[in-house]
Amino acid sequence: MTSFAALHVPGRPLLLPNVWEFGFAAALADAGHPAVGTTSLGVSAAAGLADGAPESRAATVALAKSLAPLDILVSVDLADGFSTDPAEAADLVAELADAGVVGVNLEDGRADTLAPIVVQAALLAKVRERVPDMFLNARTDTHWLGTGPVADAITRARAYADAGADCVFVPGLHDAADVTELVEAVEVPVNLLYLPGKATFSELASLGVARVSLGSTPYRVALSAALATVDSVREETELPMNPPSYGDITALLP
Repeated sequence: MTSFAALHVPGRPLLLPNVWEFGFAAALADAGHPAVGTTSLGVSAAAGLADGAPESRAATVALAKSLAPLDILVSVDLADGFSTDPAEAADLVAELADAGVVGVNLEDGRADTLAPIVVQAALLAKVRERVPDMFLNARTDTHWLGTGPVADAITRARAYADAGADCVFVPGLHDAADVTELVEAVEVPVNLLYLPGKATFSELASLGVARVSLGSTPYRVALSAALATVDSVREETELPMNPPSYGDITALLP
């Protein structure tokens, strides 16, 4: 199997679907996708919790361990690491590595603000020291929170790369000039979030992006499809899409 790092090619980005339960990941593996990530919103919401809530740690770990036996590479969204102690976060990453996880995502967003650069860099450095072979995706929420220009994202991305990040993730960034500036300013692959109506996958590829994450979009679309299905039965109209059969699903299960 191709290594996770090798899938991050500027100009030929990895399309990373984000999952919240086993069945979707199994279907993606069956369809030939090389890798999946988890979505903190999907995992948290499925457990009845706020996005990234500390209580969602157990659900996140349980999902990651259930996905590990699949023939697909797994990266896990760990939000802020579920701890203010870098050593505890590093221990969590080590536990996931032992279960077969190949990548993690750690973000500097803290509610409606950003962690100080030195604090987030220390977290990343501790994880890198503890689990040197883990693919470390460092997310900065400069644009997700709308707190600053692209120069702020570049400053943080460089600091996180220096701390050991293999890739930098700037969700919310989509302007072509800003994306180009970021890609040219950092020496590690750039990961962006797909934003419907903002930039297509091919446009992001042409700008040198190395990974495009779908984030919570599949989870939200699944909810929309489920609601539309209920409406179609009540209104006696055709189902909104042709779903896989019961047998198709059970064939994907252990």
